[in-house]
Amino acid sequence: MWPSAPTAGHTGPVGTGALAPAADPSGGAPRRKAWHEGLERARTAATTEPGRLRVIGAVLAVLVLAFGAVTAWQVTERATAADSVKDRSQPLSANAADIYRSLADADATAAGGFLAGGQEPREVRLRYERDIGLASDLLVKAGAQTSGSRDARDQIAKLNHQLPFYTGYIESARANNRQGLPLGGAYLRYASETMRGELLPAAAKLYETETARLGSDYADAKSWPWAATGVGLLTLGALGWAQRRDYRRTNRVFNRGLLAATGASAVVLLWLLAGHSLARAGLDESSAHGARSLRVLNEARIGTLQARGDENLTLVARGAVLTPDGDDAYEVSYKAGMRELVGSGARGAAAEGSLLDRAKDLADDPKGRDPVARALDDVREWQRRHADARATDDAGDYEHALPKVIGAKGSTGESFDRVDAELAAAVRHEQAEFNRAAGDGRGALEWMAAGAVVLAVLGAAGTVLGIGRRLSEYR
Repeated sequence: MWPSAPTAGHTGPVGTGALAPAADPSGGAPRRKAWHEGLERARTAATTEPGRLRVIGAVLAVLVLAFGAVTAWQVTERATAADSVKDRSQPLSANAADIYRSLADADATAAGGFLAGGQEPREVRLRYERDIGLASDLLVKAGAQTSGSRDARDQIAKLNHQLPFYTGYIESARANNRQGLPLGGAYLRYASETMRGELLPAAAKLYETETARLGSDYADAKSWPWAATGVGLLTLGALGWAQRRDYRRTNRVFNRGLLAATGASAVVLLWLLAGHSLARAGLDESSAHGARSLRVLNEARIGTLQARGDENLTLVARGAVLTPDGDDAYEVSYKAGMRELVGSGARGAAAEGSLLDRAKDLADDPKGRDPVARALDDVREWQRRHADARATDDAGDYEHALPKVIGAKGSTGESFDRVDAELAAAVRHEQAEFNRAAGDGRGALEWMAAGAVVLAVLGAAGTVLGIGRRLSEYR
């Protein structure tokens, strides 16, 4: 006989052959999900020694690889910054200084050519054209290499906009001067005002911007890799702890895999500390005895050029441009420039803190100091000749004062050329010193990133093999 149908609400078995129905979803315990069961199994396995060893091995391998990756990342950042110091920001700073110097020299040369009369000497004309051509070429180069700096782009655009106005004024001054018209002097003053009021301030701003970028690149290149150092110390500590634990549980002194991982990590950390220290030393030297010295020398060269331009314009204007106190504006500017260059005295050593005094202090060898010392002697001679020329002109003897300023022999122009040549020699020497020291600093970081990655992979492999050796003993 078939069993009777179950009564309503009956949930138990009807007979011995009946299947038990599933638990009521609303009242029974829910089935655990697969990920939860897997987590439980992993937690249970971790309570056994083989499970613990697997966890320790995985953590150690990750730490070793993380150390190598962080080291490679931080070293690459500093190497890139060091490359920028040597190959981009310092050359851009030097080019900006050359733009300023070329423009200032062009202005001084144009004024000197104007003083020579209607027939401007050919060598003066060629020097002016070289200066303008060099400034134009450097502006093109700077524009191509400063795409990331808005301030630099703005100053370059301003220079490119104003330079044609300046050269136009100069050509008008020459044309009128050749005809003997006094309007030539007015055009020359307009040109000088454009140079000093627009072009030179923009060039100075460009120089300051590029010099600030150089300082920023130096800071990035020399910043200590704290993250890599911290991860390295943590990795070595974890490896040491794991080997001590292994020794205490097995009485085995060495685990070859873990020992290899420790050695690889120690090599990376020591390489990082030593390499970065050497890189910082090289970059510090390139800054102290290269970049800083070059900046002071460039400022000194610019100062001499401005003084020379003031000297020429004093004769061109002949008292037409005065200060609020009634003094000749160009003569006042000349004296201010000389005070900045060598101090207030007219003889003896340069005053403490003056440009030539600082340049001599920053030079770290005779090849750097000797040209500065000779430049100082030439500046003192220049000051004596200038005083003589001014005395002659103030006495009303313009015709005899003129050759004392622009003459080939015994003139202030001759002294200026000597000063500029000596400072240029000092710049060449300090530029070579910068290149050498910056190259040494950059070289200390070479191959470190790649080496850190390779050693980290070897260290992680050693960790896996070392832990695997212990796990094999439980099988």
